[in-house]
Amino acid sequence: MCRLYIFQANEPTKVECPLVYAQNALMMQSIKDTTAGMSHAHGWGIATYKGILGSDGVPRAKRQAWAAYHGEHFEKAAAGIYSTTVLAHVRRATVGEPALKNTHPFVHDHWAFAHNGTVPGFQMFKEQMVEETAEIYRPHIAGETDSEHVFYFFLTYCLRYPDRPILENLRAAIQQIYQWSGEYAPKGKMGLNLLFTDGRHLYGSRIGRTLFYTRHEGVYDCEICGFPHIHHAPSIDYRAIDIASEPITRTDNWTTIPEQSLFHVDESFILHREAL
Repeated sequence: MCRLYIFQANEPTKVECPLVYAQNALMMQSIKDTTAGMSHAHGWGIATYKGILGSDGVPRAKRQAWAAYHGEHFEKAAAGIYSTTVLAHVRRATVGEPALKNTHPFVHDHWAFAHNGTVPGFQMFKEQMVEETAEIYRPHIAGETDSEHVFYFFLTYCLRYPDRPILENLRAAIQQIYQWSGEYAPKGKMGLNLLFTDGRHLYGSRIGRTLFYTRHEGVYDCEICGFPHIHHAPSIDYRAIDIASEPITRTDNWTTIPEQSLFHVDESFILHREAL
C-alpha cells in the first residue's frame, strides 16, 4: 500500500495546498489513509518539471526515506514547488526495506514514475523480469522494489517498440506481469496503480487500488487558502487535472477511475480511459 498524487496544468501552478494543507492532503494520508486507516510512513518523494508543460524534459526529484509528516522536510519541499507537472508519493513498504533507493518517484531520462500496490509472486520471477529488461536499463535498478522493476520493464517496451502508442506498450508490459504473477502466485491480488509522466504527457493504470481524478477549467480560488495558485497569463485558457489515490479536497468533483483501466490525459487535460 502507498498513496500517490499527480498534478498537471498548462501553466505553472503552486501545489502546496493539495500536498500539505487540504482536508485530505498527501501529508495527511501519510499519517492515516481514509480507506483502511493505514499509515504510509516509509518514505516520500516529489518529482517536478520546469518550463511550460515540462519543456526542458528533465524531472527533478526530492526523496526521503522517512515519513512525510516527520519534521518539516516535506512541507518545505512542497512550499517551493511551482510547476506544470508534479508527481508525489508517500510509501508504505511491502517489497523492499524503507530506504532512499526504494523510495518513489523513480526517474530516468525524461520519465518519472510512481506505483501504488504490490505484484504477487514478484520475488519468484524477479530474475526473469530483469532478464527481459533491456540491458541499458539494468544498471539503473538500484533498489529491491517490484515498483522500480516494473518501471524499467515498461521502459523496455517503449525502447523496443518506439512507434507503438505508449498505452499499448503499457498494456503489453502489464499483461506479461499478470502472466508471471499468475504462474507463481495464482491466488494473489494484483495491485498496479501506475503513473508515468514525461512532463508533457501523463499515462497510467488503475488495478487493485482506489484512484480518482478531478479537472479544473479557468482560474479558480483554492478552497483551502482562498487564493488562486496560478500566475495567470490572460492569453491562456487555464486547465489542469489532479489524480490521486484518495480525493484530496471535499468540494472538487472527484471521479473514480474504473478498475482494470488504462488511461492517458490529452492536451485539453481530459482523461481518456480504456479497459485493460
